Amino acid sequence: MSESQSAPRPASLFRRLAALFYDTLLLMALWFVAVALVLPLNHGQAFAPHNPLLTTYLFFVAFLFYAWFWMHGGQTMGMRAWKLQLRSLRPGPPSVWQLMLRFLVAIPAAALFGLGYLWILFDRRRLSWHDRYSETTIVQLQHNPMRYRRKD
Repeated sequence: MSESQSAPRPASLFRRLAALFYDTLLLMALWFVAVALVLPLNHGQAFAPHNPLLTTYLFFVAFLFYAWFWMHGGQTMGMRAWKLQLRSLRPGPPSVWQLMLRFLVAIPAAALFGLGYLWILFDRRRLSWHDRYSETTIVQLQHNPMRYRRKD
């Protein structure tokens, strides 16, 4: 099997966290827009801290942000920048159920001092908690130098 046809390698922890940082910036911008859209429903007043309706709404906005990108090419904007892609460990593309499980398990994986992400450093297959639970993985895409050559 040639190098271009070989299976992609699992993404490193650094690249995953870098992509997550990019995506967090985009998600925060999206949250600003999402809150601005529902602000008229609160008579233009600021929402009370820890408002359960607002928290639930932002949770769904975040899930839709990630799920939409993962379902359309397997890459968020941050993943594109770092040449990463979400893949299913099962045959075929990831299902909506796998994406939901991935998203839900990623929250405690990050909230517990990042232990779910740090697991990559000890796992033989370099899978995080949310990779394992959802049967998905993040792979490093290969750079194709021919793609960027000018044709004269």
